[in-house]
Amino acid sequence: MASHGFWGLGAPENAGDNTSNQSPTTPRAWCQAAAQKLPGGIGSKLCALLSVAGEGEKPSEPTSTKLDETTVGTCGCNKPCNCLKATEATVGFSDLYSTDLLPALDGDMKTMTFLQEVVDILLAYITESFDRETKVIDFHYPNELLQRNNWELQDEPETLDDILISCRATLKYAIKTAHPRYFNQLSTGLDMVGLAADWLTSTANTNMFTYEVAPVFVLLEYVTLKKMREIIGWEDGRGDGIFSPGGAISNMYAMLLARFKMFPEVKEKGMSSVPRLAAFTSEHSHFSIKKGAAALGIGTESVICIKADESGKMIPADLERKILEAKQKGFVPFFVSATAGTTVYGAFDPLIAISDICKKYQVWFHVDGAWGGSLIMSRMHKWKLDGVERANSVTWNPHKMMAVPLQCSALLVREEVRGQRGDIPFTYHSSQCLLSLHFRIRGLLYGTIGFEAQIDKCLELSEYLYNKIKDREGYEMVFNGKPQHTNVCFWYLPPGIRYLEDKEEKKKRLHKVAPVIKARMMEYGTTMVSYQPQGDKVNFFRMVISNPAATFEDIDFLIEEIERLGQDL
Repeated sequence: MASHGFWGLGAPENAGDNTSNQSPTTPRAWCQAAAQKLPGGIGSKLCALLSVAGEGEKPSEPTSTKLDETTVGTCGCNKPCNCLKATEATVGFSDLYSTDLLPALDGDMKTMTFLQEVVDILLAYITESFDRETKVIDFHYPNELLQRNNWELQDEPETLDDILISCRATLKYAIKTAHPRYFNQLSTGLDMVGLAADWLTSTANTNMFTYEVAPVFVLLEYVTLKKMREIIGWEDGRGDGIFSPGGAISNMYAMLLARFKMFPEVKEKGMSSVPRLAAFTSEHSHFSIKKGAAALGIGTESVICIKADESGKMIPADLERKILEAKQKGFVPFFVSATAGTTVYGAFDPLIAISDICKKYQVWFHVDGAWGGSLIMSRMHKWKLDGVERANSVTWNPHKMMAVPLQCSALLVREEVRGQRGDIPFTYHSSQCLLSLHFRIRGLLYGTIGFEAQIDKCLELSEYLYNKIKDREGYEMVFNGKPQHTNVCFWYLPPGIRYLEDKEEKKKRLHKVAPVIKARMMEYGTTMVSYQPQGDKVNFFRMVISNPAATFEDIDFLIEEIERLGQDL
């Protein structure tokens, strides 16, 4: 496959050249302004980096900050100095190694110059990611990437020059998850404030074991989790919680707490001390519920799936029936996981009805709000989580609808766990908890109102997509009614199968449509959206919107691109 230059749209060579007449919003024009406005020569470096990428050619020699003699002394000083500009003129990375950086003697300026180069690479990538004229992905097959790049670990250390080359290659072939036309995952976009928090926490490089080693971070975690519990509706933000690297782990922690609450002896004596347990969740729920049961030794067969209606919501009557059946078989029901925003349909289970059943049978009530929990920040959409305040525990992933950098998940617990001397089922404080700073710093700048506006915008875009395609020729919705979340699930029927009368043949061919269009999306690099089957339904597109950079024009582009790429199928 041909590799297209940075300045191209990412279309195949025969698709026409759309790169002429660069507008003032393109990276090239941006660079010209940046070179004049940004301090320290950052703008000029960005222009140089982007220009090299635009030419699509590899430099004849490794990139280096070594300048020619005519540039020495241009820092503005009238005498010899140690400022960064003067150092850049003498530092070349082709003969330097990590051992030459701090804490090496006299390594401070070399370190500053090297890290400035890394920052320049990152800034170039950030700018590129938000430019719609760039590709979402510069796709290559695995064997091609391995042939193009020497990524094998060597016995001898690599030079800093080699490391910088690897940094550029890593970002060149990475998926631009911040791109306004990247819709492939539940978590998309890149927030600049959150990114700054990431850099800050990496620089601090501390654990969250105790207040002694991380006083500020421990306090930030405390106030952030308390605020989240207040938003859920627990009085005065009482309860407990922990940040974890993802919703799957948060859900597993919830299951662990439920087991410990009912059978505290399991901590010392293990699973042999407890009866056969049964957990319950929707057939549309996340795989992490069964995964957690496997990891905790409860077993996947002990997770009983509850039927969902056409729109993907758990049916409470079936939950109660299966709880009674499990009790009759000798199981002890201990955990029910309701879902607020299923990953495929975006469905919200009826939390109030499920809560009543859990209370009746004294079962731990957990709400997996990893995907949909953030809607509680919106006055327009929070009704979808009515009853969440009744939960014993809630999973909430700010790295999804709130655009906090990956990964940032919170498990919130209504009952206080920390401080019960000797009765804590697992260690709460860990290095994972630095994730709270992502949420905290971004929250300080945006506030709850800012988060609300962002969430409402994403829901508005999803309704816009739904309204455009629900009656459009060649499209068919997977289920009736407006989307509950930003998930819009639909089939695209190309002209070649649109009017087939043989239903089985039509279904068979339709199953192959979304995978082919997705493969072409990857090759062209113009956009990305996921697909999957569900039950007896063949492959369909699952469009999700969580990227703050997305606009109505991007939704229009997606529709037109699907039709263009699937026209001949």
